[in-house]
Amino acid sequence: MTRERSNHDHQFKHVLMDIGRYWQIYLFLLPALIYVVIFHYVPMYGVQIAFKNYNPFKGMLASEWAGMKYFHQFFESYYFKTIIINTVRISLMAIVFSFPFPIIFALLLNELRSLRFKRFVQTVTYAPHFISTVVMCGMLTLFLAPNSGLLNQLIAFLGGKKRAFLESSTLFPWIYVLSGIWQNLGWNSILYVSTLSSVDPTLYEAARIDGASRFQKMLHVDFPALLPIIVILTILNFGQIMSVGFEKALLLQNNLNSETSELISTYVYKRGLQEAQFSFSTAVGLFNSVVNFTLLLIVNSISRKVSSTSLF
Repeated sequence: MTRERSNHDHQFKHVLMDIGRYWQIYLFLLPALIYVVIFHYVPMYGVQIAFKNYNPFKGMLASEWAGMKYFHQFFESYYFKTIIINTVRISLMAIVFSFPFPIIFALLLNELRSLRFKRFVQTVTYAPHFISTVVMCGMLTLFLAPNSGLLNQLIAFLGGKKRAFLESSTLFPWIYVLSGIWQNLGWNSILYVSTLSSVDPTLYEAARIDGASRFQKMLHVDFPALLPIIVILTILNFGQIMSVGFEKALLLQNNLNSETSELISTYVYKRGLQEAQFSFSTAVGLFNSVVNFTLLLIVNSISRKVSSTSLF
């Protein structure tokens, strides 16, 4: 016990010495640190609203204690099972279908020999990421319109029957996920592309001498180099499995597709902001965060046991 404490003291002193020696570098971290503290840690003070009958006029401290009332109310609500299933379904679909595409794209992009064409492809695929969610949903509404939409016009030209895509609860998860793949393909591949650019060229040379094909080089040189970052991002994705952004779901939502488009985030937005049920929405949000954190710990623990890569 004494030895462990001595090691911790030594490490702490070493960190302080590093900060004193390289204080200019640590100074650059200060704005980001201040941002995280103000916008991520300070708001955690408001979590207590979930356990109180919050009254804006009385304030958080003076509001009456409610205990687990709002958690029970959420668990027993009619929408509980539906929004949990919808949220998990879209998250798992995104992990299964969206996650591999940036990896494959980065591997293919790394095989391009023309630098000019490579930059052109990167620019074209990165651009959709910077389209705002509102504009993206407007584009989807236009493209998928029942009569004048581009997709339905193409279907009619090929002899098919036009369909109201956004009015279908069955198709909504696919529209959500596939549009996300198109919008974020290039952006999500940046980490993989940068990792591949740092691979030792001698490994490719050795593979070439051994007679490896391009596919074998990707399989035995590129993919092992990407594996650590793939594991880390997988852990982070499972840590956000209950956190599907509400903007796109809310903007594409209507009465006909609400059966699958009502998510935890949209539910919290409606109950918290539109209906001013602050305590209830905070309880739902806290439940969401606890589940995400638990999943993060579980997946990280499994990764640490199975491989040598983990977050902590």
